[in-house]
Amino acid sequence: MESTAAILALAALAQSTRLDTFRLLVARQPEGVPAGELARLMEVPQNTMSAHLAVLSRAGLITGERQSRSIIYRADLEHFREVTLFLLKDCCGGRPEVCAPLIADLTPCCPPKVLAHD
Repeated sequence: MESTAAILALAALAQSTRLDTFRLLVARQPEGVPAGELARLMEVPQNTMSAHLAVLSRAGLITGERQSRSIIYRADLEHFREVTLFLLKDCCGGRPEVCAPLIADLTPCCPPKVLAHD
C-alpha cells in the first residue's frame, strides 16, 4: 500500500460521522446497511449521508451494491486490514516486543461461532 492510499483512508475516518458510519458498517457485516437506513441511524439528512458515503467509498473503506432501488453499503474490511498493516508494518522499528501489547489487543474480540452438527 502506498502512503497516499493510507492517508486517504485515515483522512476519511478523521470526521465523526464517517468514523461512526464505518464502525456501524463493521458491526453489520456481512449484511450491510441500506443508505437510507444509515442516514436514519446516524441522524443526518440523506444528502449529507450520501456525501459521507462518497468520501468513504473513494477512500476504499466501503463498497456499495445496488439491490433493487436501494444501495447496500458494507465495510471493506480487506482494505481496512491493508491500512492497519501499513501502519504496523515496521512493527515499532523492528522491535516486535514493543508492539506485543498492541498485537494482543488486536486478537479477535468475537471468536467465530462454531456451528453445532446434529
